[in-house]
Amino acid sequence: MSESLTTVAYLGATILFILSLGGLSNPESSRRGNLYGMVGMAIAVLATIFGPHVTMAGIPWIVGAMVVGGSVGLYAARTVQMTQMPELVALMHSLVGLAAMLVGFANYIDPAASAHNTGADKAIHEIEIYVGILIGAVTFSGSIIAFGKLSARIGGKPVLLPGRHLLNLAGLLVVIWFGREFIHAASVQAGMTPLVVMTVIALLFGIHMVMAIGGADMPVVVSMLNSYSGWAAAATGFMLSNDLLIVTGALVGSSGAILSYIMCRAMNRNFISVIAGGFGTGGGTAAVKKEGEPAGEVTAISAAETAELLREAKNVIIVPGYGMAVAQAQHTVFEITKHLREKGVNVRFGIHPVAGRMPGHMNVLLAEAKVPYDIVMEMDEINADFPDTDVAMVIGANDIVNPAAQEDPTSPIAGMPVLEVWKGKTSIVMKRSMASGYAGVDNPLFYKDNNRMLFGDAKKMLDEVLVALKS
Repeated sequence: MSESLTTVAYLGATILFILSLGGLSNPESSRRGNLYGMVGMAIAVLATIFGPHVTMAGIPWIVGAMVVGGSVGLYAARTVQMTQMPELVALMHSLVGLAAMLVGFANYIDPAASAHNTGADKAIHEIEIYVGILIGAVTFSGSIIAFGKLSARIGGKPVLLPGRHLLNLAGLLVVIWFGREFIHAASVQAGMTPLVVMTVIALLFGIHMVMAIGGADMPVVVSMLNSYSGWAAAATGFMLSNDLLIVTGALVGSSGAILSYIMCRAMNRNFISVIAGGFGTGGGTAAVKKEGEPAGEVTAISAAETAELLREAKNVIIVPGYGMAVAQAQHTVFEITKHLREKGVNVRFGIHPVAGRMPGHMNVLLAEAKVPYDIVMEMDEINADFPDTDVAMVIGANDIVNPAAQEDPTSPIAGMPVLEVWKGKTSIVMKRSMASGYAGVDNPLFYKDNNRMLFGDAKKMLDEVLVALKS
């Protein structure tokens, strides 16, 4: 394949990637967006393999690597549960960072890659290598820690080192100084030392950055690391003089950054403060008052009583959370929704921007269960309707329906916009226990007079509710 034909193929792939992003911005067009992305990637891979920069001797190695990687991806797609998707996404981001690091080192020690670079061209090429490895290392280690937190292998409590901002600043200055040494190195051997030192510092920074972020901010971390992986890919494109990698990486990087900003705004959080500090505590225990007395009295409810409330309601809003994903209860939720709508009940879903463990987590689950897109509403669209709602049903959510965000200025989540379920005539919260949410903050909603607690596994209890509704 000639250089010009490869360029045309890359241009077509770029257009498809842009169309893919446009399609993914709306649930109704997301399938089409995915298809555009897959076709674009297929064109890009084929154009690269059969392009002028790959020899016939290298094709078997590339095909072999694709078979291995494709097999791993296919296995993961078939076996990973929906509840594991956030940590899988974080793990995929880490591989992008690792690839950028390995390509950077390989490009630096390859004599053919820099044989024609002299003077200013040599300096620019080495800056591309240095920055590419830097971003890749931060993405790799940060994503590994995010994977650990999302999969509960690492606690959600933020680890805040004394003088952490000074440590970050000192690390940045050292990286800049070694960058100067790297560019002025007389040989590859001499330049390897500053490159390795920078890589170690970048890896440590990635670990420190994500460890300092609390559980409540993890959805933002996922989108932020998505942005980092894009910039790592773009830096790799500069190293390899590959226009498609540059454009694609920039698309991913910029869209991830925009998504992170939107989510921070939805949480009333400053993006810089999320990266610099984070918030939240370990969570997982029932909150108590300082004097050791219970934080309040709760009113339990049975599945049959829940069904009766739903049967008598005219307007119902369902708020799904991570607990629904853990119990894999989305299909039963759809069956309940379908039954109620057939009886004339107005049922809608309220989705918080950071519900679950990654952006769009709840939307994906509901789409999988065939819940109609037109009744799945964003927080800003539905919050004003809670006062006219007969039953607000919370399934496995906690922090996103916590009134302390509005009522307690000392709360760690103070100012964070939440779904105002307590304004409904009756709210029903489904939980296994009184344990706090991922942010580790007690929820006063549980103790309000109009709230009822339906304890137990979400799937089991919803099955009982469905049976009671149909009886």
